[in-house]
Amino acid sequence: MSNIAIIPARGGSKRLPRKNILQLGGVPLIGRAIKSCFSADVFNEVIVSTEDKEIAQIAEIYGARVHKRSEYLATDKSNVNEVCVDVLKNLDCETFCCIYATAALIKPRTIIESYSCFLESTEINCLMGVSEYNYSPFQALIIDDDKNADFLIKEYKNKKSQSYPKTRVSNGTIYWGRKESFLIEKTFYSKKLKTFDIPNDEVCDIDTIDDFNRLKQIFSKRNSLY
Repeated sequence: MSNIAIIPARGGSKRLPRKNILQLGGVPLIGRAIKSCFSADVFNEVIVSTEDKEIAQIAEIYGARVHKRSEYLATDKSNVNEVCVDVLKNLDCETFCCIYATAALIKPRTIIESYSCFLESTEINCLMGVSEYNYSPFQALIIDDDKNADFLIKEYKNKKSQSYPKTRVSNGTIYWGRKESFLIEKTFYSKKLKTFDIPNDEVCDIDTIDDFNRLKQIFSKRNSLY
């Protein structure tokens, strides 16, 4: 089965400039994501979608093929679904995995295990890497300007936490899909969606400098254990 990795990596991040190529242990974040893809040994090809020359050069250094992204897909308004469609529409493959450039902590073993889960679940179109919430979303409160609070989901106001439905949240790591169905649905939130729990020490969404500092702490702690 033909299977590819797609790593979206635009150059214009505003909240944390150049975040995709920040150094972690002497390796750019995107370099670590690419290395994990190759180490997993489940992809026919690793493709980086970018409009940025420096990111493209780094991607090629680590062995990925570069897909030159159109400028209209490199703005704040573009999304990862559009980027994957742009790569897939002229590509011959059956399955693919979108891996974020900042998923620098993801282990090859996790890529392999999630791929196996995806292939075994023949009735689904997408498999999404997820995490548990720190607090249940059914405990969420709405706060007004005067700091008055009320339950967001009022039907759970007087219920015990044991009765809350099981929930997960997408964590910005990996998303598996089948090319044919994805080009029709154009979203990872498929009608036929399954989730895969990513270990906590492999997850760190990066949007701010505080996020990046937390990533470095997780990386340092994990390395100190080996």
